[in-house]
Amino acid sequence: MQLHFSPSMRSITISSSSNSGNGGYVGDLMKIKVAARHFSYRTLFHTILILAFLLPFVFILTALVTLEGVNKCSSFDCLGRRLGPKLLGRTDDSGRLVKDFVKILNQVNSEEVPAGLKLPESFNQLVVEMKNNKYSTKEFALMLKGMMEKSERDIRESKFAELMNKHFAASAIPKGIHCLSLRLTDEYSSNAHARRQLPSPELLPLLSDNSLHHFVVSTDNILAASVVVNSALQSSLKPEKIVFHVITDKKTYAGMHSWFALNPVTPALVEVKGVHQFDWLTRENVPVLEAVESHHGIRKYYHGNHVTGANLSDTTPRSFASKLQARSPKYISLLNHLRIYLPELFPNLDKVVFLDDDVVIQQDLSPLWDIDLHGKVNGAVETCKGEDKWVMSKRFRNYFNFSHPLIAKHLNPDDCAWAYGMNIFDLRAWRKKNITDTYHAWLKENLKSNLTMWKLGTLPPALIAFKGHVLPIEPSWHMLGLGYQNKTNVNNVKKAAVIHYNGQAKPWLEIGFEHLRPFWTKFVNSSNDFIRNCHILE
Repeated sequence: MQLHFSPSMRSITISSSSNSGNGGYVGDLMKIKVAARHFSYRTLFHTILILAFLLPFVFILTALVTLEGVNKCSSFDCLGRRLGPKLLGRTDDSGRLVKDFVKILNQVNSEEVPAGLKLPESFNQLVVEMKNNKYSTKEFALMLKGMMEKSERDIRESKFAELMNKHFAASAIPKGIHCLSLRLTDEYSSNAHARRQLPSPELLPLLSDNSLHHFVVSTDNILAASVVVNSALQSSLKPEKIVFHVITDKKTYAGMHSWFALNPVTPALVEVKGVHQFDWLTRENVPVLEAVESHHGIRKYYHGNHVTGANLSDTTPRSFASKLQARSPKYISLLNHLRIYLPELFPNLDKVVFLDDDVVIQQDLSPLWDIDLHGKVNGAVETCKGEDKWVMSKRFRNYFNFSHPLIAKHLNPDDCAWAYGMNIFDLRAWRKKNITDTYHAWLKENLKSNLTMWKLGTLPPALIAFKGHVLPIEPSWHMLGLGYQNKTNVNNVKKAAVIHYNGQAKPWLEIGFEHLRPFWTKFVNSSNDFIRNCHILE
């Protein structure tokens, strides 16, 4: 009998042989199949070898952690602490420790930090004191709370200080712009060409030609006015149809006139007039504005200390910024109120587009004259809806004090506000309404109530006066907020017809946003001698 094993160990063959009668052999075979192997002996050997190495290692680390305690745990110890208990069936009590610590934090959260508690100045100092003094968990939590509260106070105070500094910077006149005004004023007195009539006498009839496109800008900023005019001309498909009426104050008139006399805008026309040259602007016709400019309490409100008496602990930085914006001195300037007198200032014109001096025109505005206002007086962009929630979320509640009985009686806090800055005014329709009288009446009421009905400049009374007389136009015509925040969508800026740097961060100021400034500076005539000699934007 013979045994034969197959090489794969899957079968065994048993054979036997016997001698037959005729001299031959007869063989019997029997084959036995063995079950297939599921793993090799080599794998089994490696597994046993690895376990023989790891188990003592894990056992030793676990023993060390147990002996040293949970508070002294190096990186290798922690590895043993995490792996060892799991392999040996022990439970991890870190979850219980976290729950206990959270319980202490909740307890400390309802307690006041002791007044005499000395707080570390930094995290490193906190760690050192914890090691040296061996504070309890509650003492540590109290100290941590005190440090965080102090940090919050410091950050809050810094934020308010930053807002105040920005407010003063926005109200100041940059040195370069002041230099430009002085040099051009001097040029007006010494250079006859700077005093030439604008426009020339033969073109004067065009100033009241209603077939042309009339723009009105009211400003005492020569550089800003030049950018508005330049951007409009360069973006226009029909510059020969453009007429600009630039209104300025008496002190800036000579410099403003010099600029446009020395820098002609052919084929367009420019007229420069000072407020002193309008016969209609008298104290009798504008009594409220005279009171606004001369009233001591009003001047103190706009020019006084903006922090004294203010309860900053109950004021958010955003609310404080809005209050500072409302107290800008420009809001008591006659130039800022002139827009309400456009029908009287331009009695021969039927339609005008009024532009603020902090706008840039990027597209042809000729289609604005084709918009049918359907009998309305003011075509404007609404500011209660849009992607920018900081700028485009303005309703009447944002401008008026609805706790005042007159405001609550006549206005709806949910009414949508609209924007000044780029407005189409139908002066013919305006003259048929009592808009200006309504504006005056509400200004008087606000003065009587000591400015308790609203705080923010010229827009609130205009929102009331133009109520029911505004036609909303497409938002793409007028994009706002480039002077408020640096998160403005640049792609949207590129697409807008008119971009408006309303807010404190004007592009000609150092506090202007750098990534938004180029949209304005590209229309500054940097090759002009006056611009270069005054080192503007350098």
